[in-house]
Amino acid sequence: MYTYLKPFLVREELLKRNIKIFTPDLFSRVFGTSKEQSKYFLENQVKEGLLARLKKGIYTLKTDFPAEEEIANALYKPSYISFEYALAYYDMLPEMPYIVTSATTKPTRLFNTPYMSFAYYTIKREAYSGYSLIKSGEKSFLMAEPEKALVDYLYFESIGKKPYNDRLILKGLDKNKLLDYADLYQRKSLNETVKEIVKKYYDNS
Repeated sequence: MYTYLKPFLVREELLKRNIKIFTPDLFSRVFGTSKEQSKYFLENQVKEGLLARLKKGIYTLKTDFPAEEEIANALYKPSYISFEYALAYYDMLPEMPYIVTSATTKPTRLFNTPYMSFAYYTIKREAYSGYSLIKSGEKSFLMAEPEKALVDYLYFESIGKKPYNDRLILKGLDKNKLLDYADLYQRKSLNETVKEIVKKYYDNS
């Protein structure tokens, strides 16, 4: 059965339901359209300028663009924002990176969109924790706690996948969380690095 869709009503319904990022399957469930009709409508509205394609099979309203953190969570699941982007978000690095960095249990991937680049780095399932839902204004997204973002970053530094950044600001953290999160990775060199940080910044505080 064909369902006639008016673009402005589609936008209103998506906004009313607070659906910022969606797939053809979700679109079909919301509007009662067939899979084929949904795909046709979505691709047509990308050309018309109502929608933007973030990657194959994932769309958003171009007129009401979501935050880059929300896009990062939606592009590749499961994932949470961590590493350099989270460190900068928490003012532990002086500058925001030009790429949104996330942790995932899936294979490492990089997505380059017309709007932003998104990198996903594989971590152990045992270490996939230490994140929470952050709500800021109208946006909400999963991000590592400050201590976990640092430990995730230091783990990749310990295996030679990331260079150490001497501009890191390492004050104001919970030393017990640092030690506990480091233990999740079960890597001696990482534990030693975190213990050195704790000794330098926290044991005498």
